[in-house]
Amino acid sequence: MEHGDDDWSPYQTNVLTSSPILPAFGLEQYGLPTPRKNAEAWRHFDVQGMVQTDYSGSPEGIGTDAVIDDDTALAYREVMEKQGAWIGDEDCAARLVYINGRYCPTMSKATDHARNLSPADFEDGGDARDEILDCLNRLPDGFTDQLAAEVPSGDSFLSSFEKLSAPDHHVGEPTSQFALNNQQGTACFAALNSVRAGAVAFVDIPAGRDAYIDDPQPVVLINANTADMGCDREGGVACHPRSLVIAREGSSSSFVQSYIDLDEDESVENSKPKLSNGYTQIYIEAGANVTHAYLEESGGMATSGVELAQTVGDGSVDAREVEAIRAALRNTHLEAIDVHVTGDNGRYTVATLGLGGNGRSRVALSASLLRPGSHANLNGFVLAAGAQRTETKTNIHHIAQGTTSQQTQRNMIGGRASSSFRGRIRVEQSAQQTDSDQLTRTILLSDKSRVWTVPSLEIIADDVQCTHGATVSDLSEEELFYLRSRGISRESARNMLMYAFVDEVGQAVPLVVRGKVDAENSLKLRCMKRLQNVVPQGDRQIRGEFQSS
Repeated sequence: MEHGDDDWSPYQTNVLTSSPILPAFGLEQYGLPTPRKNAEAWRHFDVQGMVQTDYSGSPEGIGTDAVIDDDTALAYREVMEKQGAWIGDEDCAARLVYINGRYCPTMSKATDHARNLSPADFEDGGDARDEILDCLNRLPDGFTDQLAAEVPSGDSFLSSFEKLSAPDHHVGEPTSQFALNNQQGTACFAALNSVRAGAVAFVDIPAGRDAYIDDPQPVVLINANTADMGCDREGGVACHPRSLVIAREGSSSSFVQSYIDLDEDESVENSKPKLSNGYTQIYIEAGANVTHAYLEESGGMATSGVELAQTVGDGSVDAREVEAIRAALRNTHLEAIDVHVTGDNGRYTVATLGLGGNGRSRVALSASLLRPGSHANLNGFVLAAGAQRTETKTNIHHIAQGTTSQQTQRNMIGGRASSSFRGRIRVEQSAQQTDSDQLTRTILLSDKSRVWTVPSLEIIADDVQCTHGATVSDLSEEELFYLRSRGISRESARNMLMYAFVDEVGQAVPLVVRGKVDAENSLKLRCMKRLQNVVPQGDRQIRGEFQSS
């Protein structure tokens, strides 16, 4: 390329002979980088534990509907109600239930606008449109280079992901080293989901629907698993839930995803290691408003007290030994949420709550703001205890002019758990007048727990307002003292502060999903039960405030 060409840049991506760069594993076979222990996208995740676990099985009958009798349906419904996932017909616009990755018509409330896509939909003459196929074929991390909508930039339009902010600050091809270092590492699992998904939950909100309703009835998607995942063979089982949501122009909608277990008392004997590899795609047209709640409550609860060298029960078993053989510790939960705001003034609000007890959990959320006036509001909470390894990755991509975003991430880590958060905000050269705020707060409840929190800003535009910050600490000693001075015990005061820390994110969940405050299955009481499980023990009950090193 010669000087004077439109794409000429003094910045080169050529590899220097003195510092060779090795390609990411998987590119030579699949064209997609696969998980690698020292890769930037997977640095703090338990890659070794994941790849050493056998997940080669599949649920029996995957790709076909799950047919169950009335007694089984009633028993499953009681479990779902107890866990707060079930929303009755009168309180939801639609309900799609999947048992072990298979669509269950008996328990679902399907409509013309919320239904399960079957293989017949993709045959010649089926109902599936080219638009739906284009959406399902899209891969994240820029591996689908064509933007989901054209982005106005001066007198022209941008359509290529790899050429954004060209020529000096573009990310380049997705297989280039610069692009790889900024990716979430989800493209390979999204591709795997596209190949192995046995069903697709399709939500198509009509234009103008519920446009003037502040709290529309939600579309509920329940992914429920049994202990054996419906597989008779030995070894672990993999499931690949898939969801596609399209909010048409001027509509207002609420979408709720729940992950739960149907066998709450899983034993080591009958429980199989589970891999849940979910992929959710959301497209928001002009003036549409989407509220999204993502509740992950599978895997039971971690063992409390593992941070101490203590015994439980009759004094013969160490808490760490109990946690080590806990069945759900072998589970891996992965979810990629890929959001594209493709119309002017589209709005996306999400609350993700990771409350489950799976050994490994990773949620990667990407929001691309492609049109002027679009807005994203991200709220997240992660609770980790025992020997859990959790990870949250977010990517807010400001591409169009005049876009805004607000992000709040909260983490509470106890026991010997570890967690990481990497929140990336990139403001392209075309995204002038961007306003973006990001804040992550983490509470460490144990000296043995660990957290990595990395908020980051990449700003190419020169007319923006962007802030970010991160804090890591124990609960405030001053707030504890205030409550204790009012006659509240230290234990009760600590529990109150712990729940208040979560409640700010929980308020972003639709009211019908939160349930009545005093109901046994309300989100508040479910959170309090799990928080009580990670309350500090030993001398940490009375120790004062600290800051991480």
